[in-house]
Amino acid sequence: MRSIWKGAISFGLVTVPVKLYSATEQRDVAFHQVHREDGGRIRYRRVCTLDGEEVPYSDVAKGYELPSGEMVVLTDEDFTDLPLSSSRRIEVLQFVEQEEVDPIYFAKSYYLEPDGQGAKPYVLLRDALENSGQVAIVKVALRQRESLATLRVREGVFVLETMLWPDEVRTPDFPFLDEDIELRKQELSMATSLIESMEGEFDPAEYKDAYREALQAVIDAKIEGREVTRPSEEGAEEPAADLLSALRASVEAAKKSRGERAGAAGEGREPAARKPKAAARSRGRRSA
Repeated sequence: MRSIWKGAISFGLVTVPVKLYSATEQRDVAFHQVHREDGGRIRYRRVCTLDGEEVPYSDVAKGYELPSGEMVVLTDEDFTDLPLSSSRRIEVLQFVEQEEVDPIYFAKSYYLEPDGQGAKPYVLLRDALENSGQVAIVKVALRQRESLATLRVREGVFVLETMLWPDEVRTPDFPFLDEDIELRKQELSMATSLIESMEGEFDPAEYKDAYREALQAVIDAKIEGREVTRPSEEGAEEPAADLLSALRASVEAAKKSRGERAGAAGEGREPAARKPKAAARSRGRRSA
């Protein structure tokens, strides 16, 4: 991994020098736009819509379009006096329970590595934060944008999760929220049974990107000059007569599926002990 930013965690009077790395990467199959006839790459030019001339990158500025269609042009000088921190600090603002931060606010994840002589204060803050069971709310400036973020510990390493600002999260305003929808007790009970029948420990290794694998197989076949084979389609299921019947059938299918997976994993294996719910742990700490 390559470091993309250097700075320091500012925690009271303690400063922890760190290097920042992208914690995730997209594994999409990359394509270029090409000419269908000969495979030649399609190139794009920066052309001004007013005079039709190609514009060098050095002459490209940022423009803010008004509702009237007029354009306000901003230069580099216009951005120099804006209140964007350049101190390269990750400023700790407060500590909160992790359950209090709605995941909808999370934007991107980064790893933090101690830099230079920062290993000891890094480990000190890491262990103290992990023992507290909380996350730190911090403020940081990355890529010309100031963001709120959380600081948490994952596998012994600090993870910085940049967050959206509150006004960037849309309010769900859908008509059905104002409707008086009645649910039968049997329907709610069966839906609860369906959830319980599908409970389990989350293991991301059990899942895969089937579309990307199939697409890569198509590309490999074309490279080798083989005929592309289409995956067989699953038979369509008959629609259930009503919601309750659909729920009941779903419960039976889930139980059968879990039984097949358990058989494949080996007979006689003791089920893993269920972990206490995070909310329950949180309530326990609050009441202590």
